[in-house]
Amino acid sequence: MNFWAINKDQPLKVLLIELVHRYGANAIVLNELEHHQQVIELFTPHQPKLRAYIYTFGQQAGHYGIDLKYPIAAHNILGENEEQSLEQILSILESHLFS
Repeated sequence: MNFWAINKDQPLKVLLIELVHRYGANAIVLNELEHHQQVIELFTPHQPKLRAYIYTFGQQAGHYGIDLKYPIAAHNILGENEEQSLEQILSILESHLFS
């Protein structure tokens, strides 16, 4: 998938390109049912129930919010990771999706 061509906020495209650079084109899956321009939901092909909901709405320019979703909804982490830099989001994704 060409992430530069999707209809998403520029910082989200930058994040996706960085993930592809670090992990490869087939390492992440983008939930294509999410149509909001300032939101992406990611998961890996190997663990589709572990998801990351990343958004730029309500954040300062160049910052992200991220909700972490688990197979058991009671374990989800929602609204606790806002105003994160690109490097902070990449670190959170490393722990949540790629470890």
